[in-house]
Amino acid sequence: FCTHDGFDVEAIQRAMRANERGRGPMRGGSTISQQTAKNLFLWPERSWVRKGFETYFTALIEFMWPKERIMEAYLNAAEWGDGNFGIEAAARARFGVSAEELTPLQAARLAAVLPNPNRWRADAPGPYVRSRSAMLVGRARVVRNEGLSGCVLESDQRN
Repeated sequence: FCTHDGFDVEAIQRAMRANERGRGPMRGGSTISQQTAKNLFLWPERSWVRKGFETYFTALIEFMWPKERIMEAYLNAAEWGDGNFGIEAAARARFGVSAEELTPLQAARLAAVLPNPNRWRADAPGPYVRSRSAMLVGRARVVRNEGLSGCVLESDQRN
């Protein structure tokens, strides 16, 4: 996220190859920046027209907003299940705390249910969410330890 300009070409190509095979559910390759553009400015239907607009808005927000703002907009525009929009509403609904008070595991569980928060539960996780949460906690630890979160966390910015 900190090093791309809004698009992960390799992830998009992997998704296109997987979707061409036609097995299983449609796979996406969108970055957080692309998802932010879609969630803030566009409609949810999958179409080439919407993807074209998404590309335009992604380039625009990457040019105009710092990464910290993109992440903030993403977290506050995403639906987290049961009509809860925004990370603050999700933290309160799922764990009874403010987003600021989430533990790393709780935050990972919320992240694990995206992009299908009405199918999976952060507060009563099944095997998939538990496994994905553990992986996300581990990845977050690496990001933090290697100082790779400086574009979104003021505390990790290098002087």
